[in-house]
Amino acid sequence: MLLRGITSTPLPPSLRFHSPIHPRNVTVSSQTQSPIAANYPLSISDESLDSRGFTFRRTAEGLNLDHLNKVFVAVGFPRRDTEKIKVALEHTESLIWVEYRKTKRPVAFARATGDGVFNAIIWDVVVDPSFQGIGLGKAVMERLIKEVLEKGICNIALYSEPKVLGFYRPLGFVADPDGIRGMVYSTKKHKNKS
Repeated sequence: MLLRGITSTPLPPSLRFHSPIHPRNVTVSSQTQSPIAANYPLSISDESLDSRGFTFRRTAEGLNLDHLNKVFVAVGFPRRDTEKIKVALEHTESLIWVEYRKTKRPVAFARATGDGVFNAIIWDVVVDPSFQGIGLGKAVMERLIKEVLEKGICNIALYSEPKVLGFYRPLGFVADPDGIRGMVYSTKKHKNKS
């Protein structure tokens, strides 16, 4: 799915590469905030969630990967090796997670990877089933989208199970926009159809 209404435009002159010698660590900054990001609405404020015992976190610092893995498993993802999760987080451009202060555990999570300039893909959007239905998934997604847009990234995609497409559509995502279809490399052997 792609975020609707977002099209690539040439980079404004205010964007500068700060580290051309190390392409993996290229930093792009903008003197002005993206007009799309500036107007991206949040359905619930940080203060409102804070008053209900939730804290937004924007770095992996303090994130217990065993607890996050339990949330992954609770929503139907396969259990993951925590060392591999750590590597994935090191290669993540943006992440948002919600800590429930009473338990000090993550209850919602999403992250985005990409090239840091043109494209981003959102991954691992999860909300602990005990906390679903109170707006945490939407709150995490809205903040992640806003953060990606603030970096000037206009093409935002994600992979989704068909049963949750309805969650992403109100956030601006569309399936197969303009006939564009995604493909995934598969290691499964295909039978010859003769």
